[in-house]
Amino acid sequence: MTKPTTKWWKEATVYQIWPASYKDSNNDGIGDIPGIISTLDYLSDLGIDVIWLSPMYDSPQDDMGYDISNYENVYPKYGTLKDMDELISQCHSRGMKLILDLVINHTSVDHPWFKESRSSKTNPKRDWYIWKPPRYDEHGNRHPPNNWSSYFSGSAWKYDETTDEYYLHLFAESQPDLNWENDDTRRSIHASAVEFWLKRGVDGFRIDTAGMYSKHQHFKDAPITYPESEFQPCKIYHQHGPRIHEFHKKLAELMSPYDVMTVGEVGHSTREESLKYVSEQQKEMNMMFLFDVVEVGSDPADRFRYKGFNLLDFKKAIKSQGEFIEGTDAWSTVFIENHDFPRSITRFGNDSPEYREISGKALALLQCCLTGTEFIFQGQEIGMVNVPRDWKIDDYLDINTLNYYKQFKSKNPNACEDQVNDLMTKINYLARDNARTPVQWDDSPYAGFSQVKPWMRVNDNYPEVNVKSQLKDKNSLLLFWREMLKLRKKYKDIFIYGHFEIVDWENPKVFTFIKTGETQSAYVVINFSTDNAPFTLPNKDNRLLISNKETSSDKLTPYEGRIYIFNN
Repeated sequence: MTKPTTKWWKEATVYQIWPASYKDSNNDGIGDIPGIISTLDYLSDLGIDVIWLSPMYDSPQDDMGYDISNYENVYPKYGTLKDMDELISQCHSRGMKLILDLVINHTSVDHPWFKESRSSKTNPKRDWYIWKPPRYDEHGNRHPPNNWSSYFSGSAWKYDETTDEYYLHLFAESQPDLNWENDDTRRSIHASAVEFWLKRGVDGFRIDTAGMYSKHQHFKDAPITYPESEFQPCKIYHQHGPRIHEFHKKLAELMSPYDVMTVGEVGHSTREESLKYVSEQQKEMNMMFLFDVVEVGSDPADRFRYKGFNLLDFKKAIKSQGEFIEGTDAWSTVFIENHDFPRSITRFGNDSPEYREISGKALALLQCCLTGTEFIFQGQEIGMVNVPRDWKIDDYLDINTLNYYKQFKSKNPNACEDQVNDLMTKINYLARDNARTPVQWDDSPYAGFSQVKPWMRVNDNYPEVNVKSQLKDKNSLLLFWREMLKLRKKYKDIFIYGHFEIVDWENPKVFTFIKTGETQSAYVVINFSTDNAPFTLPNKDNRLLISNKETSSDKLTPYEGRIYIFNN
């Protein structure tokens, strides 16, 4: 077994903050940077080493800040550049680091670069974005340049009357894709989005849509995946494109004078392709996010085309997400929640009052045993769950969900009640808004997030699920997370760097695996069912390191998990 090299960012626990929903300090109903600063001691006590701050840049907020109008300023409702400097300073004074979201596949239509680009075909910045002329059919009707679909429904092309051309937007119409083929564009991105913040002291970046910058320049029609749809998934023409590794090597070169961490949101790739991004010798990114686990049961091209999954599917997803690093110099990530996916207890545990806490502990135990850099999403540590099942479409705010619902209604104007209810069930289970409700700090009105009505509805269960009550309860999920993060670092040779092997593939209820370190190993058993489940221990001298429930039975109770340690 190849021993991985040790790095600070491999051993770090990273906590993702979604600023709008984290902590409101000035009672305007929107989270802000001073609110984040006020909780840094809480995060330090939890065991957090790095904060990943989701987009806080100036933005019209069509897509929660992923539509950036100025890389070098802060969205006013979140704070100021001075507040950002203070956040960086306060993190560093506690021995913590701060990384930002690097959103450089697209900007907002309100960015000055795009305003110039759309002004005329002869503007010097015209080629900073991707413009194409219309296609016309035999009847003279105008159509987009090709059949590519947007990730947010409909065509990936938006017609602009000013110059009688279309611009490419793989996401919202308000998010035009930058043209990375243009040298001037790349240099400006490097200066404005990267170097500006490195000079202010940030410690790295989570790189948004990291595989998408290099488009195939033929821009031909995508293959027909969904015959009933006019527009088709086009990932084969924009993911892992011909110059993507050239672009990332240059980004890494820019960052090389700084001791930073980088994690790229790649989502889907083969083992061979993954190693091109995160093998140490390639000198591109430190690690990457793959979506095998968070998308299990869904069609990767359309999250709401959901078919369901079982524990075997979950095991396969856990294995495939990290196995590309085995025997290589690459590194991986460990996560089961973020801002783009529903809450993990609802997805992989059980969010009923009876099992919410114990299944949350089972997932914490699992996650802290897996090899790679650990990522936790805000509220995960207290067991925040999906929104209530009675939410109507008007309760949701995310542009992806709303566009999808509108497209469904447009295509199916006579849809029966059962069809609409089926879609709403899938939205309730899978929508991005599930992760974006305000953090539940206490049981006061609005969950202690704010003293006024927040920008987004608070989850109804905040009186039972909140930070304040769990800090007082020695058996709480929050304190269990604290303990697991301590054990992860104490036994880092096993849990952070160890070899992972599943030993009960076909068991439909229990997930059993071994983590092998240099001198010791861990035997991990977790019951992912509501039944009592038998399990066997290896024929070795072993001791129980931790369990999420006080029991000594030879059967695992519902959602019980245990870790045993033995010498190699």
